[in-house]
Amino acid sequence: MIPSGFEYHRPNSVQEAVALLAQLGEEARPLAGGHSLIPVMKTRLSAPEHLIDLAGVSGLKGIRQEPGHIVIGAMTTQYEISGSPLLAETLPILRETSLQIGDPQIRYLGTLGGNVANGDPGNDMPAVMMCLDAEYQLVGQSGQRGVRARDFYLGAYDTARQNGEILTEIRIPVPPRGHGYAYEKLKRKVGDYAVAAAAVILTMTNGKCTMASIGLTNVADTPLWAEAAAQALIGTGLDHAAIANAAAAAETITDPAADGRGPAEYRTKMAGMMVRRAIARAKSRAQN
Repeated sequence: MIPSGFEYHRPNSVQEAVALLAQLGEEARPLAGGHSLIPVMKTRLSAPEHLIDLAGVSGLKGIRQEPGHIVIGAMTTQYEISGSPLLAETLPILRETSLQIGDPQIRYLGTLGGNVANGDPGNDMPAVMMCLDAEYQLVGQSGQRGVRARDFYLGAYDTARQNGEILTEIRIPVPPRGHGYAYEKLKRKVGDYAVAAAAVILTMTNGKCTMASIGLTNVADTPLWAEAAAQALIGTGLDHAAIANAAAAAETITDPAADGRGPAEYRTKMAGMMVRRAIARAKSRAQN
């Protein structure tokens, strides 16, 4: 289908983009890579009267290291994330996840900011950001504020971003050196949304798990941070029983829809299976 008519705007700065959003009101939408917004415009599930293209905004791209954090500009593409030596060293789970998003054409244009900001529960990066305890920097006419990823997602396509705000960057605490990581994704075909997926970050000391975090993708109206599941791993050697307990705790908080990816019961069980696989692979990568 063809989208309904709209006016196109291409600001050159964050301040100009924010001013346009304030001026044009609720009928304006910021446009990043377009892979989430354009499809719903084509089906006319969304019909904004104004699109504000952020591609020309200076300062929204790039990956840099600050003390204790990695900062990624919202318009940084999945291709740039997957190819970053800095991220490969400090946050390799981002490369692993980005390579499972869409196909090469999508990754060349699709942005991290677009993936995390629109509240689509099927997007892969939001659960990873919750797992990593990332913080989103939002800029509006009233100034800048930070919102933790774990507090950002309120419902399907409903987030803490207010009208008139733009996501400018994502700040991610750097996990300890030698941490284990994995993103396990079950999908019907290459490029598809997940039937269920799990992100795991953990550390091991003297054979025991001393830190763990787990995020779940596409098994509820929002991405999920499985806090109780992660706690079930702390102090254990990540043996079969501990992993089974974590998977069971993760399954408990899921509430998937029955759809073309399978019935709800199946998707819940697959969430548990992805947690099991991700924990095992993260353990194999962790240094004691």
